[in-house]
Amino acid sequence: MSQAPRTELRTAVGQFAVVEDWQANVSAAESLISRAEEQGMDLLVLPEGIMTRFIDRKELIREAAQSLDGPFMTAMLELTQGLHVTVVFGMHETSDEPRPFNTLVAIRGGEVRGIYRKLHLYDAFAAVESEHVRAGWEQPPIIDVCGFSVGVMTCYDVRFPEQARDLADRGAELIALPAAWAAGRTKEFQWATLVSARALDATVFVAASGESGSACIGGSRIVDPLGMPMAMCTQETDLATAVLSRSQLEDSRNKLPVLGHRRYALTFNPEQPHS
Repeated sequence: MSQAPRTELRTAVGQFAVVEDWQANVSAAESLISRAEEQGMDLLVLPEGIMTRFIDRKELIREAAQSLDGPFMTAMLELTQGLHVTVVFGMHETSDEPRPFNTLVAIRGGEVRGIYRKLHLYDAFAAVESEHVRAGWEQPPIIDVCGFSVGVMTCYDVRFPEQARDLADRGAELIALPAAWAAGRTKEFQWATLVSARALDATVFVAASGESGSACIGGSRIVDPLGMPMAMCTQETDLATAVLSRSQLEDSRNKLPVLGHRRYALTFNPEQPHS
């Protein structure tokens, strides 16, 4: 007898302070993954770039990047062997040029379930991510998690509403958003506003995880399709959980049918925006 389709998705966001030692970061991730699995979570979203801390030394990105079959990724896959929870996180992946990709990976049961290379690089607020990171050029995938369609974005992508809309057009019900949101004047406000705005733009749930520590704001949160927070992390190392309901999604889209009311079409430009 076939099982009835899932109507709820148990979702968590986790945050911690990333350090330069990738093995220490694997240990920090392991603790949050174990907690999420013990609590019966279907999905756990961890921050962007959790392999190595690079805020203070940007050149470390090139030095520390690893391939998707390198020791960091191998260790992360081993953490999920035999587990139910799907884990989404960011790392820096070597490429065929000196600059690596800023890559988001979804893993479950010891296997890779999805890969996305960040499209929009953070060349803003005096930062120049493109100096040390290569932009991706493929649309982000939609990942199946327990029958729910999960789209992905990475950090600075959240400032581009068309990406969230495109994901919704392709069936996303939830957007997983790993980030390392740099601290600064009004940055907490900008983060909270943008996460909620993207949920409203696309009428989707958003599970946004931010790196914590001295240089990043943390601020991990889960918001509903009308932009209201459902759960938030409040400690430097923390896990926040919520149960996402498909009926709530459908009700929100009935009340706010912005996807159907649009009079502008989206066109994806696959060309790299950075040299």
